[in-house]
Amino acid sequence: MNHLYLEALERMEECFRIFENRVPPPKLGPIGEHSAFRYTEKTTPQAIVQKLARLISGLRAALLLLTHGFVQEHGALQRMIDEFREDVTFLSLGVIYGNTELHTRYLEAFYQEEFDEPDDPINSAQDRPMIPRQKIQAYIAKCEVAGMETTQSILSSRTISKAYSGYVHGASPHIMEMYGGNPVKFHVRGLLGTPRIKEHERDMWNFFYRGILVFGLAAKAFGERSMFESLRQYCDRFESASGADYSGR
Repeated sequence: MNHLYLEALERMEECFRIFENRVPPPKLGPIGEHSAFRYTEKTTPQAIVQKLARLISGLRAALLLLTHGFVQEHGALQRMIDEFREDVTFLSLGVIYGNTELHTRYLEAFYQEEFDEPDDPINSAQDRPMIPRQKIQAYIAKCEVAGMETTQSILSSRTISKAYSGYVHGASPHIMEMYGGNPVKFHVRGLLGTPRIKEHERDMWNFFYRGILVFGLAAKAFGERSMFESLRQYCDRFESASGADYSGR
């Protein structure tokens, strides 16, 4: 499947470069005594570009982890990737249907600097007001493009989040997936050759498939109608090329 995933990543990056060039670029400016690049306009499209950058990078990193059998770390990264995808969906729907008060609060938190005293972070009083994930999921579920009944959509998103949360926070049931073999022991050099690899390979397909879909939604938000149609067709080809073992056909 790797060749198909690499092809999908190239397709995503082509689209990403178009989006990247559609927004005012970051500017180099002072952050305390140092300099750093920042988007000074702090717009929704600029936020979408940043989240898509992490989504592509995250998918590439997930492939590397899975190739070497580090499925615990792979699961933690998948949780992050799924949140990036949700964020892009949330922000894109805001562009398509009009930003809400929730979008305004999200962007304020997103663009806020980590420290209000960058040269003295220990004494910084900054407190990032993160938007609860449930509110983002509820907003997405209410939009028609979600394609599911509201309650079911929220429950599905929360289930995915909970399933991977144990990898992020190191819950005992998830850690015990590292234990087994003959003789039984904790496998701390990856889990190649164990049943866990197949499970995560199937999950990997889902994350790539949903990644292509969210790029299509971003294309719609950027007004790229031809790209949206092209990605929709590519999604069908990706599913077909994957075979029944992955796409469930």
